[in-house]
Amino acid sequence: MIKIGDFSKLSRASVKTLRYYDEMGLLKPVEVDRFTGYRYYSFAQLPRLNRVLARYTCNRPRRAATRPTRTP
Repeated sequence: MIKIGDFSKLSRASVKTLRYYDEMGLLKPVEVDRFTGYRYYSFAQLPRLNRVLARYTCNRPRRAATRPTRTP
């Protein structure tokens, strides 16, 4: 099992993102310490996280590139 901080570094997803995905049910940790609430993940969860991250990246709305308009 991997601590959330180490899993975050391996996956390049922030700890905050991992907590959010847990809350939303997208990626549940393998184990949660019942006394501290600390989350543990496994190497086997990396592919699933990568799919979730890819889907989020593909569906993220892009900012409209706007230029200020000139007024004559």
